[in-house]
Amino acid sequence: MPTIKLLAWQQKQIDALEQEILKLKGETIKPKIKPSKMDKDSAEDGDDDNSNSSKKNKGPKRSKTEHLKIDATVELQPDKIPKGSVFKGYREVVIQDIVLKNFNACYRLAQYQTPDDSYVSGQLPDGLNGCHFGNDLISFILYQYHHQHVTQPLLLKQLQDLGVDISSGRLSQLITDGLEVFHDEKDQLLQAGLSVSQYIHTDDTGARHNGKNGYCTHIGNELFAWFSSTESKSRINFLCCLGQGSRQLYVINDGALAYMEQQKLPRVLIVRLEDKTLRLETASALATWLDQHNIKAKRHRRIITEGALMGGLLAQGIAANFSIISDDAGQFTVFDHALCWIHAERVINRLIPLNDEHVKAVDNVREQLWLLYQDLKDYKLNPSTIQAEDIKFRFQAMCSTKTAYVTLNLALKRMGNNQHELLQVLDKPYLPLHNNLSERDIRDYVKKRKISGSTRSEAGRKCRDTFASLKKTCLKHGLSFWHYLKDRLLGENNIPPLSDLIRAAATCG
Repeated sequence: MPTIKLLAWQQKQIDALEQEILKLKGETIKPKIKPSKMDKDSAEDGDDDNSNSSKKNKGPKRSKTEHLKIDATVELQPDKIPKGSVFKGYREVVIQDIVLKNFNACYRLAQYQTPDDSYVSGQLPDGLNGCHFGNDLISFILYQYHHQHVTQPLLLKQLQDLGVDISSGRLSQLITDGLEVFHDEKDQLLQAGLSVSQYIHTDDTGARHNGKNGYCTHIGNELFAWFSSTESKSRINFLCCLGQGSRQLYVINDGALAYMEQQKLPRVLIVRLEDKTLRLETASALATWLDQHNIKAKRHRRIITEGALMGGLLAQGIAANFSIISDDAGQFTVFDHALCWIHAERVINRLIPLNDEHVKAVDNVREQLWLLYQDLKDYKLNPSTIQAEDIKFRFQAMCSTKTAYVTLNLALKRMGNNQHELLQVLDKPYLPLHNNLSERDIRDYVKKRKISGSTRSEAGRKCRDTFASLKKTCLKHGLSFWHYLKDRLLGENNIPPLSDLIRAAATCG
């Protein structure tokens, strides 16, 4: 009869296999939650004779009310003051609160009839934007919808509960219409970011629009974030996104020809293109030019289009060694491409060993990989030629390892083929080793998509991209998105243009 210990072991194996099956099916699996260390830390502190020593080392307690603006001061006297008591001042207690209520203002515009029977009338203040809803209300609507991800039906109900008389149609208009000041500022973000950056992170995610599948591309780094939703996730689309930082250009130059040769465009076509002068601004004009030169093959047209877009970006000032960090998606493999180590390790981690020998081989490779990763982190802080050569040697040795697990060998071979992208930090120590920044930035867009679903109108899709870009860029510069919205809607411009903040931060950095 099996012992209790054997039954427990069998049940543990069954549970592990069930979780593995769920994982292979792409379903949600039980998360691994590490035990809390709070009880352990408190127990260790209790064993110490001086259990309060950790609290003493925390430094002085910060005053939470020192810099608060006080809107009202109320003096309170005791209910009964014994005879002979002496007044010793006040003990101040600050209570933070918020007032949410509607505020309706009636502007009485004086009208006068002049001697020539015409009329003159008082004018509404400039900051009212010519509508019957104030800028504070519009700021609140935009903040709730784009920052807090409140859906339109819930936002409508919230406003009505606060006493605002507004229809669902008018609410939709306030969310999508008359926001050119924000769209114009978003258009300047990418140009400013590319002009002062040595690298960018990029990623994309699904973004359905008008009932059809689409994609949203994120481009950014520590200085800015920029989003663009399109119907495609091709390399041409990505190059077009990069070109939106200034103006779209299709140029054939040395950089464009080098790219076409790298993509194995037939040599006969490259020779023909070397003598051509091309500088176009629209895709339709390029398509006509290709037709005129009898270039019909779909693959050839694609490579020439990609090369011409590369040439246009180079002509506008983007350096040929500009680094683009991604998760190994093919559409991002342009310029000097760098790969994310987290995604590279994920390929090894997802392998399913078939026996103990396979498990040991995978564990050994993962240990080597993370040791290399730690050494690269140290190298970034203090680069040296000797350490760089050692890292290269160990990386090549790891990738050339032959084990009994064929699938692992193939994964290592593929990693070895990506040596330049994974070890680019040895030549450029300022590069990050992972693409987490882009993952974090785009996660907020995904959360909005899951809550509100797809967009329907072009104005709605444009607004989602615009406010996602502005919000994330404000966050990177420590700006309150609420204060930013009010500043732009009121036309105060106390907050400098975000493009100026990007350039200033790059200069200070």
